[in-house]
Amino acid sequence: MPDADTSERGTHSALLIDWGGVLTTNLFASFHAYCLSAGIPPESLMGRFRTDPAARELLIALEKGQLEEDAFELQFAAQLGVDHNGLIDGLFAGVHPDKAMVGAVRNAHAAGIRTALVSNSWGVHRYPREMFAELFDGVVISAEEGIRKPSRRMYELGVERAGVQASDCVYVDDLPFNLTPAQELGMATIHHTSAEKTIPELERLLGVRLSEHDEPNTLVS
Repeated sequence: MPDADTSERGTHSALLIDWGGVLTTNLFASFHAYCLSAGIPPESLMGRFRTDPAARELLIALEKGQLEEDAFELQFAAQLGVDHNGLIDGLFAGVHPDKAMVGAVRNAHAAGIRTALVSNSWGVHRYPREMFAELFDGVVISAEEGIRKPSRRMYELGVERAGVQASDCVYVDDLPFNLTPAQELGMATIHHTSAEKTIPELERLLGVRLSEHDEPNTLVS
């Protein structure tokens, strides 16, 4: 459910947004499919990040750009008991751009909404950077910054690179704990669960039509 108050219709002029799981299809569904194909229990993957400090530290180092992808794959594969070759690509094999969400951001950008990507990364090579110019005014990718969400600085960089104030922004993420720093900075936030729920809420907060079949500069009444 969105976290913004219903009185905020059209009062925001900027959008900060996550990539994986928001502008793409569901990450965890892809991870689940990989586990089934590799013959390991799906809970053994995400459970490790929650309960195993060593696995958690590997992920944090990867997201901060402190650990190369091949080193992460070698060490994490050993923990899972799977082949390390192509591990990250295998995990993300089922992840594709969410056409509705990408279209909404494209329309927001075309309508003059300032936009920035704020993303924790599993390496830096899987983003469709050829799309970035038409989607974003600014880009913040964790491995390129040496920090990761929920660090407050990630959100501050997004605000700076969008060229706005934090209070101008709506921030969208699929992980609820990543919304808290944005709220503390004065942003409206949306917990993304589906394009069908997120896009109407963005239209309400930003005051523009974002659906692909609508004109992007039409004000929402």
